[in-house]
Amino acid sequence: MLAVVGGALALLVLAGAAIAYVAYDRFTAPDRSAPDVVVDNYLRAYLVDHNDVLAKQFECADSSTGLAELAGLRTDLSAREKQFQVTFVVKWGPLEVRAQGSRAEVFVELVISYLVENLNQSDHQRWRFVTERDDDWRICEAGRAS
Repeated sequence: MLAVVGGALALLVLAGAAIAYVAYDRFTAPDRSAPDVVVDNYLRAYLVDHNDVLAKQFECADSSTGLAELAGLRTDLSAREKQFQVTFVVKWGPLEVRAQGSRAEVFVELVISYLVENLNQSDHQRWRFVTERDDDWRICEAGRAS
């Protein structure tokens, strides 16, 4: 009798652990369900929060050269913040998606603003992100749109 109760209890504990793991994984996984969602989450992680670990989860496996221009923007903003003792704030508006099968281009206007002598200055830049879908959407390229 004790062996049956012990076995049943062990089975319940294992089942509970499996359910907890699946639920945790589902609730903490980054949302890569659509091209515009991926770009929005990536911009927040990379340009706003400077969280390279999270940003990497939205990138294609071989995207290092395709994202070099965006990395240059972030490096430039960081250098200017140190040099001029200002803080840059990056925001963006609606994201325009042009999908073609398992590939989509996402266009967005980045608004880079900062405060100088109590005057708000801003720069508007139109950017193009190329996303690809394998199991989910990922960013493979980013650059200024012409």
